[in-house]
Parts: sequence; structure tokens; C-alpha cells
Amino acid sequence: MTALSKKQLEIAIVGAGIGGLTAAAALLRVGVRVQVYEQASAFARVGAGIQQSPNAVRVLRELGLEPQLRRLAFYPMYWQNRDSKTGTLAHHYPLGPAAEERFGAPYLLLHRGDLHSAIASIVPRQLIHLNQRLVGLESVKDGVTLSFADGAHRTADALVGADGVHSFVREILFGTEKPRFTGRVAYRTTFPTGHLAALDIGDNTKWWGADRHIVVYFVKPNREEIYFVTSTPESQFEVESWSSHGDTETLRSAYEDFHPQVRAVLAACQQVHKWALVERDPVPRWGEDRIVLLGDACHAMTPYMAQGAAMAVEDAAVLSRCLEGIEPDCIPAALRRYELTRKERASRVQLTSSKNTWMRQRTDGDWVYGYDAWRVPLAVL
Repeated sequence: MTALSKKQLEIAIVGAGIGGLTAAAALLRVGVRVQVYEQASAFARVGAGIQQSPNAVRVLRELGLEPQLRRLAFYPMYWQNRDSKTGTLAHHYPLGPAAEERFGAPYLLLHRGDLHSAIASIVPRQLIHLNQRLVGLESVKDGVTLSFADGAHRTADALVGADGVHSFVREILFGTEKPRFTGRVAYRTTFPTGHLAALDIGDNTKWWGADRHIVVYFVKPNREEIYFVTSTPESQFEVESWSSHGDTETLRSAYEDFHPQVRAVLAACQQVHKWALVERDPVPRWGEDRIVLLGDACHAMTPYMAQGAAMAVEDAAVLSRCLEGIEPDCIPAALRRYELTRKERASRVQLTSSKNTWMRQRTDGDWVYGYDAWRVPLAVL
């Protein structure tokens, strides 16, 4: 078969989050057709910040998104770690031009919704199907059939499960997995910086307490919007949903002995979301035959390294490299190569994040931020 007569692959992607849409864009870039299926009826700009470190930005740069991200994001000069009560500086990690020169890409802080919108803008809208809740999968000859709640059925050469921490694709493949609740919750929100008057909060600061912490940073280039997220002991709350609301007074009380800067930030916020922080072990396998997982579906992690989305973005780049230019009957081997290339790194980040020691003291960030998903050697089968 000549290159001109080669069948163009079509991949179904379940989940239109950051990982799923990045996978769609990366696959389109190498000539693979995609259809993306999302159970939500619309995309929402939920109040959450996100850190895109150089390893993630390097992927997005190849997709043509860097100029847009630089316009949307805050460009921090440093990441500071401070004692929760005294404000004493425990560790200062240089970002800004220093990090960009070291790693070849910037470290950016932005609103998760803005990042999602930017990635969505490079995936043709007709390829994204909303209100499509997956209810079943079936492996068929040379492909996979997807069944949806509205009675629709779709067939593709392969399927990528990018459907998040509660992945239905993972459940179909490997059974129901119950994560371990850590006994901690994350409160988070964004709000206008004007609510803080002239308070200097620093570019990106993590305040470390004895049994809790809070991270505070800007998510707009002009510093007009601020974000914070906590890790707070609260053993009775196990709702793992970003849309659940928290009580601001309970939050403020939990941090009443923290530094005045932290208390001022919490006093200025008008509402917060909260979700339970859970732990998951690295899954033994990422896929089966023509079905494979990506992002939180296979390596959900605590947010303590700010690498959850970055790992999904890296996955997307490597997946596209493995599927580029192959014949349909080579898909199972290509998906296996993707898993073998990515699994050790994703598992290492997942386990390192769970320790919640990242950047508290002098830290080697090179192994995380220096990774290049476009050029890392692919596994040999």
C-alpha cells in the first residue's frame, strides 16, 4: 500500500477537558482524524487557576498556542515558599526569564477556563460533540463502537479515554476503582485583585502550615484577577467535585492563625468552591487493544506539584507521535508504545506529588520542567 492510499485513522476521544482537547489538536496536527465526545452540555469557566510549567508550554507551543497563552497568562518572576505564621522565606525558586532561559519555555499562571478556551479554539467546533454521555463500549473488528445515553452509536479505529478522575472508560476496562480519601479538602476561587486594595501578595506563593497550606497567585497578565487553593484537614467531606461550594467562614477560621497576608486574601473572597482531595495509585495498565487512557483517567494526582494538567498535555504529544503515519492494524502496538513511553514518568510525578514536599526546600525542578514530550525517545517494543 502506498503512502497516498493509506487509510487515514479516525480516533474517538471521550472527554473534552484540557487533556482530551490537547490530544485532539495534537492528532489533527499529524493527520489523524478525531471526534471528541463530551458529556457536559456546555463549557463553563469555573473559578480555578492553573500553572503551566515549561514542560507543558513546550507542548502547546508546537500547537501554535504560545502567543495566545502569553496574552492570557501572568508571567511570574518567582515561586516563593513561606512559613504560614511568620512569613519567613523557606525557599525561593526563580521563574520568569531565568526559568525560560533554563528550560526553553516560560512558566505561566492563568485561569483554567482561559487555557481550556485557548486549546478549544484550535480544534474545529464540528469535531466536538457536547451532551454525549458514554454508556457502553464494544470492541469490534478493526475498531471500537461507542454507545451514548441518547441512543447514538459511533465507531472509530481506536478510543482515547480522557474522561478524568471518574473515568467511565477506565471503569469499563478495569472495573470500579474507589480512591482513598486523604481527609483533606481543597478550597479554591478566583476574584478581582481590586478587592485586596494595595496588598502585595507576591507572584506565586505557597504558605506552609503545620498541617495545611494555601497557594496564592495571579491569573491575569495585568494582575487583575487572583486565585488561591488550599489543602485543609476536613475529614467529613468526601465530595470529589469541582462545582461544590464551601463556606467562607469555615475557611477563614481554618486559617485564622496564618500570616496577615493570607487572612487578607481570605477576607476578600466572597465565595469558594471545595472538593475532596483523594489519592489513587498508578494503574497497572493504561489500556487494552484499541482503547487507551490519558491524563487524570490513568494517573490522577494530588495538586501539590501543579502537574496534573501538564501530564495530560505531555500524554497528548506522545500519543500523537505514536499514532503518526501508522496503518490501522498497528494501532494496538502504537498505544502500547505510548503507555510504555509515558507510564514511568507520570507515575513518578504522581507519587512525588502525593508527598507534598515539592518546592518546600531547595528542589531539583529540572527533571520535571526540562522534559520535552515532542523529542523524548519513544519506547521500543
